Amino acid sequence: MGNSALIVIDMINAYDHADAELLVPTVRTALPPLTRLIDRARTEGVPVIYANDNFGEWRSHHGEIIATTLAGKNAELVEPILPNDDSLFVVKARHSIFYETPLSYLLSQLGVDHIVLCGQVTEQCILYSALDAHIRQLRVTVPEDAVAHIHEDLAEAALRMMERNMSASILKAETVEF
Repeated sequence: MGNSALIVIDMINAYDHADAELLVPTVRTALPPLTRLIDRARTEGVPVIYANDNFGEWRSHHGEIIATTLAGKNAELVEPILPNDDSLFVVKARHSIFYETPLSYLLSQLGVDHIVLCGQVTEQCILYSALDAHIRQLRVTVPEDAVAHIHEDLAEAALRMMERNMSASILKAETVEF
């Protein structure tokens, strides 16, 4: 058994995009278990890594991304899960947290062989990241109550695909073992 990391995907978000009205209600539902999961990871000394879109602002850094989202109309969705001083942050440009990011290198430096993926969007970034993790021979856990979706039917199908095709553990956040 190796080391685990919790990866929080795209939760630093201003929710000013086309699908936001469909996404925000599911974020509100996922937020309490997600917040508890982050708190538990920190308490247990598990690395918490934020992998987040930069929204096309290539001159920005994670501090600016956070400031922009906190100034938005849904700051209450970001405030409970903000990175702390021990958090790691990877800026991504596409759906997968691995695509042209230093995440693989970071995980290898930390000795991580198991990742817990939480955040948004289940049927997009979570799914593609789980596939890329599987290809890299990482064990994957997805707490189904700590991920948000735009389309419920696609999210359910994505969770089934991750479990069946990628051997991901799909379970409730409270039962995640790091």
